[in-house]
Order: sequence, then C-alpha cells, then structure tokens
Amino acid sequence: MSKDIKSLRTRIKSFGSTLHLTGAMGLIASSKIKRAYDAMAAGREYSEAISDVTKRLAACPECSKSPYFGINRPKAEEDTEEGSVPQKSVTRLIVIAGDRGLCGGYNANIFRTVRDMEYVEIHPVGKRAFARYSPETEENLNGDEEPAYQSSEYYTYEEAESEAKLCCEDFLAGRIDRVGIVYNRYVSIISQEPDVFWILPMQRGTERCVDTGVFEPSPDELFGNIVLKNFAAKLYALVKESFACEVAARRMAMDSAKKNAQQMIDDLTLEYNRARQGAITQEITEIVAGAGK
Repeated sequence: MSKDIKSLRTRIKSFGSTLHLTGAMGLIASSKIKRAYDAMAAGREYSEAISDVTKRLAACPECSKSPYFGINRPKAEEDTEEGSVPQKSVTRLIVIAGDRGLCGGYNANIFRTVRDMEYVEIHPVGKRAFARYSPETEENLNGDEEPAYQSSEYYTYEEAESEAKLCCEDFLAGRIDRVGIVYNRYVSIISQEPDVFWILPMQRGTERCVDTGVFEPSPDELFGNIVLKNFAAKLYALVKESFACEVAARRMAMDSAKKNAQQMIDDLTLEYNRARQGAITQEITEIVAGAGK
C-alpha cells in the first residue's frame, strides 16, 4: 500500500511540473498574439492594395501579352535518348511552417497538404519546414548564427523580395511553370486551415480596364515590376498570417494541455486520498486487533 501511495505522490508531482510548464508556454504565446495579429493585419492591408493595382493592370490590353500570364516565354528542355524534348511541367512550392512544435496539428497539417500535391521543387520557410525538406541544413538549426530566412517569426520583407525575384526570374526563363504558396489560413483563434495560393502564372484581370493614360516606362516593364512587388507582398503577408496561426494554435494547445494536466492531478489526488485513507484505516484496525489480544 505504501508503494502505491509513493507512486501516486510522484505522479502528482510530475503532472504538477507539466501544469506549470504548459501554463508558462501558454502565457508566452498569449504575449505574442497581439504583435502577431498586428503584423498579419499590416501585411494583409499592403498586400491587398498591391493586388488591387495588379488586377487592374492585368485587365488592360497593353499588358495582355505579358509572359507572366504563362505565354510568350521559353520552355525548358531535357535531354533524352531521342534528343531534346520539352521538359515536363515544373511546380515550385513555397512551404511555410512554424519554428517550433507544441502547437497541435499546425505543422502536420501543412506537411500533409504538401504530401498530397504534385511538385518538383520546395522552398521552405520556417525551421520546421527546413528540418523536414532540407535535412542537410538541420545541423545548422541549433547553431548560434542562424540564417534569418529559416525563421517564419522573423521573416522580413527583404527576404520575401529576394524569393520573389528568384521565382520570377526562373518563371520567365522557363525553368518553372507555376509557383504555389502553402500556408495556414487564419479563420479564428481556434481554427486555422491549410491552404495553397497559386501566385504564378498570373490570372488575367476580370475587372474593367479604365484608360489611365500613358504607361511609363512601358506596359511590359511596368507590369513586370508590379507583379514582382505583388509576389513579395503576398508572400510576406502569408508568412505573417501563418505565424499568427502558429501562435494561436500553440495558445489553444497549451490551454488544452493545462486543462488535461489539472484533470489528471485532480483524479490522482482523489485516488491518493483514498489510498491514504485505506492505509490509515488498515493501521487502526491492526492496532485495535492487537490491543484486544
């Protein structure tokens, strides 16, 4: 009986430590929520403004022959035994995952979405994505000098511009045929859904084109510049939205873990009290029985 009581006391202490840990992590996530939401709102506002301009230009006849629509651009070839043949369609995915775990199914849902897709190349954003799709960089994730682009929390607009420039150059050169961004879409603090946003090739605008005057320096150059800015703004906004989802998911996961730990402590405490009461009753019975002899 004494062994059972000691075991229960140890388990209660263990769950107590877990309760304090999950409570602390929940508070840390709560402290980041406001900043994450503000960054998501700012990124979304700028992205929507650039997207509106891009759609209006895409509807203009002067921009209708842009290679960003997937036309008038070279097609990559591959060498075979029968000679050079057009390369199969190449899809590049920019996969945005979190920097840490303990956030429910946040990262797993992203990886499951990617697993069910057809792709050729992956450009990861976030430490978990790098560890998943770039094993050779895993040993660098715990170093003192971590490349900033590995973090979704500290992802900057300059890094988004660099990624946008690389993808646009590869698309125009015919090395890739389309680009998609896999991210978590923020629905509410208790709901985040994995989604894919296809950013290249561009879709022709459905809005009515309004004559705005003369294009300077030229329609193609102007449209190319705005597509690049639209790509960078959208990527940056989706990274910030994904980080807000990560923080919200971790907050909910820690709240759930805290409640479960408290429930386990309550159940074990009740069991401990019963065992202790049984042990005391047994000792009293033995004392009374011994006194009667």
